[in-house]
Amino acid sequence: MAVATAVGLRCRECGKEYEDSPINVCELDFAPLEVVYDYDLVKRELTRNSIAKRQFNMWRYKELLPEQDPISGFNTGGTPLYHAKKLGQRLGGFKNLYVKFDGVCVPSLSFKDRVVAVSIARAARFGFRTVGCASTGNLANAVAAQAAQAGLKSIILIPKSLELAKVINTQIYGAKVVKIDGHYDDVNRLCAEIANDAKIGIVNVNLRAYYAEGSKTMGFEILEQLGWRAPDNIVTCMAGGSLINKLSKSIKEFEMLGLLEKSSKTRFWGAQATGCNPITAAIKAGIDVIKPIKEPNTIARSIAIGNPADGYFASRLCLDSGGGGDDVTDDEIRDGMKLLAETEGLFTETAGGVTLATFAKLIKQGKFDPDATTVLCITGQGLKTIDALMDPGVLPEAPVIKPTLGAFRDLKLS
Repeated sequence: MAVATAVGLRCRECGKEYEDSPINVCELDFAPLEVVYDYDLVKRELTRNSIAKRQFNMWRYKELLPEQDPISGFNTGGTPLYHAKKLGQRLGGFKNLYVKFDGVCVPSLSFKDRVVAVSIARAARFGFRTVGCASTGNLANAVAAQAAQAGLKSIILIPKSLELAKVINTQIYGAKVVKIDGHYDDVNRLCAEIANDAKIGIVNVNLRAYYAEGSKTMGFEILEQLGWRAPDNIVTCMAGGSLINKLSKSIKEFEMLGLLEKSSKTRFWGAQATGCNPITAAIKAGIDVIKPIKEPNTIARSIAIGNPADGYFASRLCLDSGGGGDDVTDDEIRDGMKLLAETEGLFTETAGGVTLATFAKLIKQGKFDPDATTVLCITGQGLKTIDALMDPGVLPEAPVIKPTLGAFRDLKLS
């Protein structure tokens, strides 16, 4: 039987505590809320031995989640950590380079399945029979899929310009999809109003405090897969800024519980697209003041959030950890996608191309020790964003030949 270890919510700024409830921000300063745990109880329940006896999925670390009894996403997580030897060699002799690949996370092929599995369970506990979200794609897929698993209704709000593959991957599960004539921030504002006006569990609004905790499981897996060690560097794309903060929290929690071999000095590096870079613009300026981007313009639509909810915390984390960040153009994003595919045989969506291209750019700036252990977090599957690769010249056009040996030889492919 699961032991409840989450004991409520706390404001990240002023520290005011709240009982468990579907609220997102502090009533005093409007800062985000975070789940509070009884870490003494967690320490008694969660050990390396207890973890080793469990299936390799996100629920392996259930005591560090606000919900321990899933009603969806039963096999979510447990994704591979690849030792990216060919990629490391191509980039200049990085022998300890790893890729955490959530492009095979089930059921909807992105890390968003982790956060949704937690928030769907919490939604049911609060009595919601309908769940929803504001999404740039991956979250829409995850909510629709797991609502179907849990027997809940789902209403998904998306920008009207979302990639067709992601729209189809949402509708197929029976979700009611509503396209909004605007950017993600317009969609998010509407969802905030809906959460206050209707009996709907909006996973990234009134359930956000619980939802965000699911991201930690990517970090927990990395630490375990590296032999209970934290890497020297973590590089990840940023949208709202929550993932990079939760990766940091995962390390802190494992350290607190005595699960790591040694204390961590991990540096965090954030990656964004130049067409929507509110967080990396702040990082490059050495500040934590986020200037919203009013008109995002990038092929990396899944991370095109102009006014990131956790931008301040993400910027602060990168700067304080001794890391940093940068942003890349659409052409560089495509090059990053192709580089990962050509070297490691892994197909990432545009957001992963952002991570790869930014890492390559930071290498040229002399930011990384080639001998250091570095993990690149790839958050989604490339089949979702094939439209980004369909422009002329991005990939070579395949020749058409007669079905004869002579015609094949004439190609001189070798």
